[in-house]
Amino acid sequence: MTFPLETAPNPENLKRVVIEPVSRVEGHGKVTILLDADNKVHQVRLHIVEFRGFEKFIQGRPYWEVPVLVQRLCGICPVSHHLAASKALDIIVGAKQLTPTAEKLRRLMHLGQVLQSHALHFFHLASPDLLLGFGADAAKRNIVGVAAAAPEVARKGVLLRKYGQEIIRHTAGKRVHGTGSVPGGVNKNLTREERAGLLAEIDTIIAWSREAVGIIGKLFADNARLYESFGRFDSNLLGLVRADGALDLYHGGLRATDAQGETIFDHADYQRYYEYIHEEVKPWSYMKFPFIVEKGTEAGWYRVGPLARVAQCDFIPTGLAEAERVAFKAFDGGAALSAPLGYHWARMIEMLHAAEGIEELLLDNDLSGGDLVVRGERRLRGVGVIEAPRGTLVHHYRINEDDQVVSANLIVSTTSNNQAMNEAVRQVARQYLDGRSLTEGLLNHIEVAIRAFDPCLSCATHALGRMPLEVELLDADGGVVDRLYKGVVA
Repeated sequence: MTFPLETAPNPENLKRVVIEPVSRVEGHGKVTILLDADNKVHQVRLHIVEFRGFEKFIQGRPYWEVPVLVQRLCGICPVSHHLAASKALDIIVGAKQLTPTAEKLRRLMHLGQVLQSHALHFFHLASPDLLLGFGADAAKRNIVGVAAAAPEVARKGVLLRKYGQEIIRHTAGKRVHGTGSVPGGVNKNLTREERAGLLAEIDTIIAWSREAVGIIGKLFADNARLYESFGRFDSNLLGLVRADGALDLYHGGLRATDAQGETIFDHADYQRYYEYIHEEVKPWSYMKFPFIVEKGTEAGWYRVGPLARVAQCDFIPTGLAEAERVAFKAFDGGAALSAPLGYHWARMIEMLHAAEGIEELLLDNDLSGGDLVVRGERRLRGVGVIEAPRGTLVHHYRINEDDQVVSANLIVSTTSNNQAMNEAVRQVARQYLDGRSLTEGLLNHIEVAIRAFDPCLSCATHALGRMPLEVELLDADGGVVDRLYKGVVA
């Protein structure tokens, strides 16, 4: 049985084990585990130890700077912030409907981002655990070890990511922190020569993406008992769907379902997201805890990202990915849908969908059109929502009559997965750590659970109120002499 720290019996007698930093994720975090003398687990928490104040320091900036500014939140998913901010500012500049060229170029940019981000996570960050084993030698459990054990897998992972970044470079101007999307549209199109160059490689990219789906599908088939039970829990799900219920990573209405698959709300207008989602603040993390209003703080937390999207959508509008979605949902009676490691399978299905979608768009002559920007009636508020690789991403801005940003709220994908990640590490701790002598391999199981969500911890760090502070006093040998906390529960 586990206890929250505040009610743990004699908490001063509990051992505190810290995993810091959590490795092979974007950003910095740590996990604290409280154990008694028999190594029984009493508490496990994921702490986000970074803080970035983007919501504050963009205040006072002219609104047209925001799509370029906010992508500095992250070097891995800048395109997602770039486009979510642009979509919010489309509302502010009165661009109710983008031109076909602008709409399709943004979608192409976004699919390039999804492809490169999913490839990066699966092949570089997750595959050392999946291919070499959760408890493999830590010196070999990395991308270098994967390259030695499966060189072709590693090579294809690198080239898949490279192709996605080339899509971004052509549409946004450069691979990282581009400027292609502007309020009301885009600032460049694609030439026929650029499209032809990208199309020359797409058949290979689609084939490799299918192979990647096969890799994770086989891992599930060969390790069904482990993969299905590892950190398993049920939760609400949230994501965008197209008007016909299809998966749509760029636009749509909000759909939420509960753990039994029953609809909580559907096709909700994300301009009023705040009627459906609120955020809770807890003193031990710089990350907020969103929840579905109708369900309340205790039962309303939810998951977002590839697993939620593939589980919730009615179909995927590209043929190869749709066939894989059907197989994924049918696997062992749907057992993969509640398994954190199912995120990897869903992620590869989305990568395949992105590759197919890129091909469709590159064949569309609208990409070379010259009508790039529209304007309309100005407004002082706008919300942009997009399905980032890690999940539903919300950007909400208000401006004044002088075109300055006066307030901003960002609900980042990893923030929405905050409670779910904490639940996953608790479940894994109960399964693998409780009552055992701790080893590096066992502790890595905790990190495996976190990595399944592909968290972007630097994106997700937002705090409200007074900042917590932890101070440790060390002696000359590095031992902890004393530890003080202000505004935080250890």
